[in-house]
Amino acid sequence: MRPTDLRTFLTSAIAARLPVLITGSPGVGKTDIVTSAAADAGADLIISHPVVSDPTDAKGLPWPDKDAQTAKFLPFGDLARAITAVRPTVWFLDDLGQAPPSVQASYMQLLLARRVNDHVLPSCVTFLAATNRRTDRAGVTGILEPVKSRFASIVSLDVHLDDWCQWAIDAQIRPEVIAFLRFRSELLCKFEPSADLANSPVPRGWAHVSQLMGLTGPRDVLSQAIAGAVGAGAAGEFLAYQKVWTQLPDIDALLLHPAEPSVLKKHGVKLPTEPAVLYAVVTALAMRASVVTAEAIILIAERLMNKGRGEFAALLLRDSVRRDKEIIRTKEFMAMAKTSLGNLITGKA
Repeated sequence: MRPTDLRTFLTSAIAARLPVLITGSPGVGKTDIVTSAAADAGADLIISHPVVSDPTDAKGLPWPDKDAQTAKFLPFGDLARAITAVRPTVWFLDDLGQAPPSVQASYMQLLLARRVNDHVLPSCVTFLAATNRRTDRAGVTGILEPVKSRFASIVSLDVHLDDWCQWAIDAQIRPEVIAFLRFRSELLCKFEPSADLANSPVPRGWAHVSQLMGLTGPRDVLSQAIAGAVGAGAAGEFLAYQKVWTQLPDIDALLLHPAEPSVLKKHGVKLPTEPAVLYAVVTALAMRASVVTAEAIILIAERLMNKGRGEFAALLLRDSVRRDKEIIRTKEFMAMAKTSLGNLITGKA
């Protein structure tokens, strides 16, 4: 499933109290999607890491009962939180496949019977779990068959550029990172398991690149840090793309004179024609989207449409709406929505 579909599916599964297991390579956003789905469902979230847990974490600690001359299992930590939950709650078992068999087995009774020892899980608790795959060389030895069969469904998360860009805009990822990955989409996720101490380009790594770009220091030092986040090859291409970003036309001038090519030409500003630069321009414009700039952005989109660059017009408008959803309430947007450009961004053309 692509991320938006998985988020929708998980939200429904949480409401129906159905346990789901998610698989995917490292760094593709499994935990973020579970967090978002829990929020969409209005549920609290408990995150457990079985890989660093002990079997007693899922069944409680034995404690002597002197009066009954026996022992009881006392819940603690995440188990105690789940047992005492009174509102919708997601209990998320992250990196389940890396956990040893004894820890995986400790969750079997909870997953199926929803009880362990004398403790019963309330009906408001839903299990979700995630794991990498054995082929990812992430320390996954497998998941016990009885554990797998206790999940209502096992789904695989696929990376999708448009979904990632939507998340990136909401997460305030730097626009030059978004523009680069629009241009070189195959580098969003090119995970290659390796025994070497080097990262592959994955969504999590690009989020780290955005953070690294905010640091100060010599360019060669920053370059090495970015290579450490996404690998030397991807970092080299990204750093080369920065030259495109630094040579963008005046974005403020474009917004002030969106439909006046003669005025822009006088100031040495024009809409570029090269795809690499266009990706950068429309991303930079979308990052400034608001109800104030909506009219200018729509006019620029119309110019792109008239120049036969409808895909960039659609990209500009879609990312602008993601940046500020209030744009759809403007009279300019409502008028545009009835045109061929409106059909293009809604996928009807």
